[in-house]
Amino acid sequence: MNTHQAVADLFKKTMKRLHMPQNQLVRDAGLAPRTLQLMLSGEHDFKLSSFFAVADRLGLEMVLVPKEAAAAVQSGQTQATEPVVMTQVQAALNALTDKRAERAG
Repeated sequence: MNTHQAVADLFKKTMKRLHMPQNQLVRDAGLAPRTLQLMLSGEHDFKLSSFFAVADRLGLEMVLVPKEAAAAVQSGQTQATEPVVMTQVQAALNALTDKRAERAG
């Protein structure tokens, strides 16, 4: 997400999902109605503090990630992937399985 329009679209989509009207968001975020209107237009720059206030009231969190990881975040990937490094527990379980296979074979 790297445009004002993309942020505005996310805010509007989240407002719709939460059934939150603009007047409630204005009140909850402590913004002037015109400020929120400009933010939601996607055509105007806005202060970071306004962004944080709206995002917080919508249950959103800003997370900065390396560009290489942005595609996974933007795709909405929510399922955990297999760990790259084996845990100590997994290593112990694998060793036990190998020993059992050696004894049986």
